[in-house]
Amino acid sequence: MPDIVIHAAASAAYALLAWHLWRSRWRLDAAPARAELNVGERLAILAPLALHAWLLAQGVFGGPQLRFGFAWALSAMLWLAVLIYWVESLFFSLMSMQPLVLGAAALGALLPAWFPGRLIAGTVSADFKLHLALAIVAYSVFTIALLHAVLMALADRLLHRRSAASDALRGDPLHGPAARLPPLLTIERMFFRLVGTAFVLLTLVLATGMTLSEAMFGRAVRFNHETVFAVMAWLTFAVLLWGRLARGWRGRTALRWTVAGFVMVLLANIGTAFVLEVLLHRG
Repeated sequence: MPDIVIHAAASAAYALLAWHLWRSRWRLDAAPARAELNVGERLAILAPLALHAWLLAQGVFGGPQLRFGFAWALSAMLWLAVLIYWVESLFFSLMSMQPLVLGAAALGALLPAWFPGRLIAGTVSADFKLHLALAIVAYSVFTIALLHAVLMALADRLLHRRSAASDALRGDPLHGPAARLPPLLTIERMFFRLVGTAFVLLTLVLATGMTLSEAMFGRAVRFNHETVFAVMAWLTFAVLLWGRLARGWRGRTALRWTVAGFVMVLLANIGTAFVLEVLLHRG
């Protein structure tokens, strides 16, 4: 079976699930009893998730040489995003984000068929594979943290709207998926737990990158755009965690710092690969 067909099958499955959850959960009159994923829906999500995992394993590591690029990195990030949300949905109500994540994964599963990336010449060491895996996982967790930051800002805004509506005796303005958001404090705990985890992973990415740079180029730090953006991202999230602990940052302040750090993370890896592969056509 041609690879494009398998990519299209995984993408179509994600898209159908996103459409189904949007239709059944995001309507204003969606029944509260149907707010959570049922057993059939959970199993249905696992099907494209498994197919997507197989595509990533075969596409990146399946050949005699390692193949990688911005499309594979983005695809892997979105695969992990679906997996993390699937696990989190066992403990929290996250229906407001599930259709968005599945819809994004539909695009992510299809991208490598259009942009196959480049082969990395020579034998790839285990250290390099570890560095690459850590980077993908770190960036994926940052992606989920960004979605949680958006969710946190939305919940905070709706909470203020609800309070204002109660004061004006206009009733409860929350409807549809907004009414099923987790409590704001729960979202905040989830968000900062994710940021802390991603920060540790990014620290390991920088450490393994320095080790590889020392072995390959004779110096631990190379002052190129990838290194600069990666260090700036690390500093941004370090300030965010400090602000949370020392100043109690939350809501829009946390969202602004998260967006800034996430943009730097993208520029450090995926953005660089995109420019090289698509804009400059360097394989």
